[in-house]
Amino acid sequence: MPKSRLNAIADETPAGHLGAAGLRQVLGYQLAQASVVCMRVFMCQVGDTHDLRPVEYTVLHLISENPGCSSVRLAKALSVTKPNITMWVERLVARGLVQRTPSASDKRSHELRATADGLVLVGRATQSLVAGEAEALAHLSPGERVMLAELLQKLARGCAR
Repeated sequence: MPKSRLNAIADETPAGHLGAAGLRQVLGYQLAQASVVCMRVFMCQVGDTHDLRPVEYTVLHLISENPGCSSVRLAKALSVTKPNITMWVERLVARGLVQRTPSASDKRSHELRATADGLVLVGRATQSLVAGEAEALAHLSPGERVMLAELLQKLARGCAR
């Protein structure tokens, strides 16, 4: 029995139109394809407009929501090494978006806080990103968008154990 045109389209790669029916059940492939879309939206809405890399935006956002956090906690939250997080924090400090002060309780540690400029930038960047993602995901119903976000969070939390 021949496939319907709709099934044939669903079995193709989103770009390039190659047959990919065997990859429909591979979650990693589907996540990678969705990531391409999300990265395109990010670069258009935040990367090019606000001169932020995805990891810089994430670090700045986490610092703005968790004033006083340490680089160690950030590294753990993002599953990266302390030297990597230190590099990203340094870039944000150099741009005047984050300030680092010695911790009052642990002299070996520093507390991180977003500056006023950092708070403004992360707020604008988030608004732009949310609007861009809403446009890119307009073919999903509001319920599907909520379900997708919840399932991705559940997947991430389950893998972090």
